[in-house]
Amino acid sequence: MESKKGAKLSKIAEKLGLKNWTPDINLEEHEVYIADVNRPALQLNGFYDYFEHGRIQLIGMVEKAYLDKKSDEERKKSIDRFLSHKMPCVIYCRDFQPKDYVIELAYKHNVPILGTDTSTSAFMAELIHMLSYELAPTTTIHGVLVDVYGEGLLITGESGIGKSEAALELVRRGHRLVADDVVEIRRTSKHTLMGTSPAITKYLIELRGIGIIDVKSLYGVECVKENQKIDLVIKLADWKGDAEYDRLGLEEETMDILGNSVTCHSLPIRPGRNLAVICETAAVNHRQKKMGYNAAQELYRRVQENIKTGGHYGDE
Repeated sequence: MESKKGAKLSKIAEKLGLKNWTPDINLEEHEVYIADVNRPALQLNGFYDYFEHGRIQLIGMVEKAYLDKKSDEERKKSIDRFLSHKMPCVIYCRDFQPKDYVIELAYKHNVPILGTDTSTSAFMAELIHMLSYELAPTTTIHGVLVDVYGEGLLITGESGIGKSEAALELVRRGHRLVADDVVEIRRTSKHTLMGTSPAITKYLIELRGIGIIDVKSLYGVECVKENQKIDLVIKLADWKGDAEYDRLGLEEETMDILGNSVTCHSLPIRPGRNLAVICETAAVNHRQKKMGYNAAQELYRRVQENIKTGGHYGDE
């Protein structure tokens, strides 16, 4: 189910290590809904046409230098009008300290004033990157996400079919678990889906007959990962003798996740099949295709050449 919500200002402040110049304003009550930010040089000069007051506002060297040239009365009037637009917050960069009248006006309009010692441009890039992740369209999928040779494998299928067991075997073979049971997926760009685990189940796997195991504690921190780009979907399904399965791989099946198409393989399950080895092979084969080599197309090319030359299978 896709969800869209704002990012808590308290979380942003904590992750970026921001100083709160207005501690009596509860940051939990303020949320950000726009990933872009704004530098209000024009607004401080009185130009408010097309002003995006829903963005976080940054005060840098240019804004501070402009305000310093104004008289005290002009500065107060400019800041008062600026803060009246109810933006999520104002962040002072380069370790600049807001004047006392700015703090007073911030309390008046209930606008948090935060600070960082980072340069404006560097901080802006970091903030936009974080907001783009936090505000990305989000959905949850029942499945398992594992990093296999750097490829993000999302393993799906009905409950009890063996997703967690396959993930555990992959971990034992040196790969890294990202999420089990529930995978939170964010579309961070037109071509990128990032998966992570809900905090409550992070690094935990449920194994029927055994219970809950902590992969991080049992196998070490090198066997888990915070998040992972999703590159390939493996759909597990019960083997059906009368069903037709792709044996060549010339045509790729895809799965739509948040509007992005992800390559998908349907994998029939029957006794004796080693799921971990098959998943590893699928990951390596997918990487090889991205590098420009497709084994199915190579076989097709060889067959076509064989037909043209009148050869037979098995000819040297």
